[in-house]
Amino acid sequence: MLSSIDWPNLAMVAASLGIAGAIAGVLAGLFGIGGGAVLVPVLVEFLRLQGVSPDVLTHIAIGTSLAIIIPTSIHSFRSHLARGAPDTELLRRWAVWVPLGVIIASLVVADISGDMLKVIFGVVIVLVAIKMLANRKDWSISSDLPRPAATNAVGFGIGLISALMGIGGGNLNNMFMTSFGRPIHQAVATSAGLGMLIAIPGVLGYIYAGWGNPALPPLSLGYVSLIAVALITPTSLLFAPIGVRLAHGLSKRQMEVAFGVFLLAVAGRMFWTAL
Repeated sequence: MLSSIDWPNLAMVAASLGIAGAIAGVLAGLFGIGGGAVLVPVLVEFLRLQGVSPDVLTHIAIGTSLAIIIPTSIHSFRSHLARGAPDTELLRRWAVWVPLGVIIASLVVADISGDMLKVIFGVVIVLVAIKMLANRKDWSISSDLPRPAATNAVGFGIGLISALMGIGGGNLNNMFMTSFGRPIHQAVATSAGLGMLIAIPGVLGYIYAGWGNPALPPLSLGYVSLIAVALITPTSLLFAPIGVRLAHGLSKRQMEVAFGVFLLAVAGRMFWTAL
């Protein structure tokens, strides 16, 4: 199996993956997004260069992204927690509902095409970007979070969609919390913790969903590429604290604009590859 790996090509892209990990780490700390919005497009290109079948390429990119998000989100959340920024009560409330959504997504992901996953990814990202860039006060629904039943339903939905996209849920949670009167800095810090609730059950689900698939590349554990995890995780962890420091040094509007522009660029790339 090892002899079938294109080692020269792998060496050429290893540096790119390391850089992607660094960027993902900074973004994890800066926006609380786990880095999946960067990692999924990069992993799609990496796997394509390795000759991975289009039938499983996007699935592996998403599963691998979730695996990398686990240590990155833990590291980022601890840094935000030291500053007292996250809404820990909301995270406790979502401790069951978010993973439940992730589990449901993991059970159906094998039946969804790779291009459809890209479209889902792109549409959700564009909606979040518009919300961040518009900065319309009349888009705020309320001055506080909705009742527990509604909030729990949102947590379930965030878990479901995030697991299908390979992200840590920060994109969706930031939009949810800011729409209900919470400051962007608190939303970002809470999203860092949300990444753990999504990524851990998500990885287990993607391993299960892809287990035994004959189209998997070497050194894969279900829909998780162990090569990519090993190459990206170290730089992602190293650079996450830098993002946290940047987040607490920027104004609310600077955070919103930077986040919105970044998301539009990511969505454009995903739509392009899906066409």
